[in-house]
Amino acid sequence: MKNIDKLTVDGFGEEWKQFNQSTLSELELRKAWNQYFDIFPFNTLPDNSEGFDMGCGSGRWARFVAPRVGILNCIDPSSKALTVAKNNLNEFKNINFFEGSVSDNILKESSQDFGYSLGVLHHIPDTLEGIKDCSKLLKKDAPFLLYLYYNLENRPFLFRLLWKISNLLRKFLSILPHKFKYIITSLIAIFVYYPLARIALLAEKMNLDVSNFPLVDYRNKAFYFMQTDALDRFGTRLEKRFSKEDISLMLTEAGFKNISFSEGLPYWVCISFKA
Repeated sequence: MKNIDKLTVDGFGEEWKQFNQSTLSELELRKAWNQYFDIFPFNTLPDNSEGFDMGCGSGRWARFVAPRVGILNCIDPSSKALTVAKNNLNEFKNINFFEGSVSDNILKESSQDFGYSLGVLHHIPDTLEGIKDCSKLLKKDAPFLLYLYYNLENRPFLFRLLWKISNLLRKFLSILPHKFKYIITSLIAIFVYYPLARIALLAEKMNLDVSNFPLVDYRNKAFYFMQTDALDRFGTRLEKRFSKEDISLMLTEAGFKNISFSEGLPYWVCISFKA
């Protein structure tokens, strides 16, 4: 496969096998889905539209997209992830599954009415090339929803310092065997994610400004999300981060226009359209 880091792909396969999202309630999943898709223009899609989920993972977003479109092509380089996705999405008859990378030319160029890639392209060797490969698949004016990790450019110094410390820990934990990563990141979820998230929730109820609290996005989320994302955050070998300007420049170079960003968490979710 092109433009992948094999060890990172293997790690995500284990992650989705460990946390297949099947035990999360419909309400919990939908709340998370809304954070990403509230800026997506479903109402502008043509009838029986066809599009792609690039890096579908467990299929947790596809389950809400599939009822709204004609055909959804779920693509992932991990066979383990695709097995989980197929099990989670077996009620849908309008989903195709493809094992491959963003750069493998699985779909025909200019064939897709929409596309999205959430939390994926910052985990590949060449993110810009991955965005260009997504662009090639889309028809003119087709919407593309993208989420890349942000580089904390809108955060205060202390927040960025804490992240730098956590990133040193990630570089160590990410090279461990999966069973050790799972144990350690579960402990991080218990003793770091959960307390900080609930402190943020308590502070919010006291009418305090929690916008710069660490892990504030988890204040209303189930612990299962914290476990999953702790493994994602600290167990992934290849991770890159981008500013809002970086993302805009890459999308423009890849042939997208009318780029706009969601102002809410998580940063940075953006929508753009094929030029």
